[in-house]
Amino acid sequence: MAKFTKKRGKANPEVSTASLPDIIFMLLFFFMVVTVLRDAELKVSNNVPSATELTKLEKKSLVNFMYMGKPMINYQSTYGTKPRLQLGDKFANISDIPLFLEKHRSTVQEVQRPGISTSLRVDGDVTMGIVSDVKTQLRKSGQLKVNYSAKKRVD
Repeated sequence: MAKFTKKRGKANPEVSTASLPDIIFMLLFFFMVVTVLRDAELKVSNNVPSATELTKLEKKSLVNFMYMGKPMINYQSTYGTKPRLQLGDKFANISDIPLFLEKHRSTVQEVQRPGISTSLRVDGDVTMGIVSDVKTQLRKSGQLKVNYSAKKRVD
């Protein structure tokens, strides 16, 4: 009869780490592709008013965002304290709106161009004068889909 002996001193085999760098790089590339970067740095104070009846924008890629408010503290020495218009990453005049709209329109496919809208993110302390001037310029530029951004009112 054969004698069976226990093998002592042998440990379990180690886990292979050869594929670990591949997995890490796949995760890195995944997060680089999926992450959406902020397209505009806010340079104006923007405390939007609250509302009760809100609808969510469906396709944010078809929306132009225009910010109106007082410049942030670090920009007040250059631009003053009166409300300003921000288009994209920079301060702008009302006369710059048609060029801003055309730049955005050129990046959108022709089939989707009728769905382009403009969202006005207006600070609660801004007077209606600058808002009506912006709306007039939007109307002259042919941009008739305009909405106001607001946050949900908490009762």
